[in-house]
Amino acid sequence: MGETINSFPSGLLPDETSPEWLNKGDNAWQLTAAAMVGLQSVPGLVILYGSMVKKKWAVNSAFMALYAFASVLLCWVMWAHQLSFGDKFTGIMGKPNVAVTQKYLLEKQYDKMIPVADYVFYQFAFAAITVILLGGSLLGRMNFYAWMLFVPLWLTFSYTVGAYTIWDKGFLSRHIIDFSGGYVIHLSSGVAGFTAAYWVGPRNPSDREHFPPNNIIHMMAGAGFLWMGWSGFNGGSPLAANEITAVAVLNTHLCTATSLLVWMFFDLIFHSKSSVIGAVQGMMTGLVCITPAAGVVDTWAAMFMGVLAGSVPWYTMMILHKKSAFFQRVDDTLGVFHTHAVAGVLGGLSSGMFAKPNLIRKFYNTEHSESQQGPGLLYSIVNANEVVYAKDGFKQMGYQILGALFIAAWNVVATSLICIFVSRIVDLKMHEDDLDIGDDAIHGEEAYALWGDGQRHPPLRSLTPKFPAFFRRV
Repeated sequence: MGETINSFPSGLLPDETSPEWLNKGDNAWQLTAAAMVGLQSVPGLVILYGSMVKKKWAVNSAFMALYAFASVLLCWVMWAHQLSFGDKFTGIMGKPNVAVTQKYLLEKQYDKMIPVADYVFYQFAFAAITVILLGGSLLGRMNFYAWMLFVPLWLTFSYTVGAYTIWDKGFLSRHIIDFSGGYVIHLSSGVAGFTAAYWVGPRNPSDREHFPPNNIIHMMAGAGFLWMGWSGFNGGSPLAANEITAVAVLNTHLCTATSLLVWMFFDLIFHSKSSVIGAVQGMMTGLVCITPAAGVVDTWAAMFMGVLAGSVPWYTMMILHKKSAFFQRVDDTLGVFHTHAVAGVLGGLSSGMFAKPNLIRKFYNTEHSESQQGPGLLYSIVNANEVVYAKDGFKQMGYQILGALFIAAWNVVATSLICIFVSRIVDLKMHEDDLDIGDDAIHGEEAYALWGDGQRHPPLRSLTPKFPAFFRRV
């Protein structure tokens, strides 16, 4: 063993900061992947939200994303990470504890060759983007002070439950295929966003009827951060720079490109024009749909999932939403329910259908663990001569459906209770006068130094900062 170690270049030799269990390549990739996921939120969704809304809501929308990113990080290390990935407390939640001590952060992350600190930061970036995605349903009318309370509460009582239940030691963790968060992140954000939108209430009528993006080029830039950042989103889930990582990254981009083109063609066929906003929505549904399956399906399956992602959510958003009184009653500003909840369920069910046995085995390491995921239903039918194997495929689909139902139900109940609680402290929705004005009324700032929509006449500025009472309507 000593001769083998001595044959390594000096930069790869173990030392005080690089113990023998640490793989520098895996460590470097994991930190890079975590940074890429973080960039999806800041600046990705900050730019996307600030550009995709009406001009008078640009600052508020971007600031909601920025605040959530910072707030989630502090909550994450103080208690939420351990609720999601700590010692077992119940079947749906771990024991609350801090994740800031050197002793804890410098330990080995289970059977992986990275420190726990890598995992804490990587999972924080996941948690942050989930809350920010949820916020896309609430743009253009939620009281910012209510949002400040909502973010830590929802992280604590909703997100951590999904993460622990499906990814860590919860009652579904050994059975559900959710590679990077189709259920934990996207289904939960879509359902919670729609639920919160119901409790907050709609935008004012003029905004709801006419809500054009204030900067389509910047919107595309924000979307680009999301698309490219998804390499870290899905590529970081194996917690190593290995074969599954490479498959996950390739599948991610294949599914996304396919979905974008399918959505665009549907727009061309039914509306005679290719919409940039539509292309961005198609990109998003492709990214979401492949997320639960990225590293456990073949490339042909990833492209097929792209066809599903570009067509099914297109139908629910562009056709069903406009015809359904149920959807019309709830003002989901950016259509997060369709792009994330619908696409997330679609991806989760597709995972149960197309998961390939050898990829499942490599990712979940089922030969050396208690995990029981897979095989996909398609492969169980192909191998129907093996009776137990065939049953396993149908069982897996059952678990995928059960997981979707649990995440959806939990988010409806938890989000509703949180909104009701917050509403007892501060109004969930801005005052009607502020809804007419937008950013200038809420933050005293505007996105562009131009006279226009939402500006007071004449502009009012005070050099003395004003701090409204916390319990007073703002």
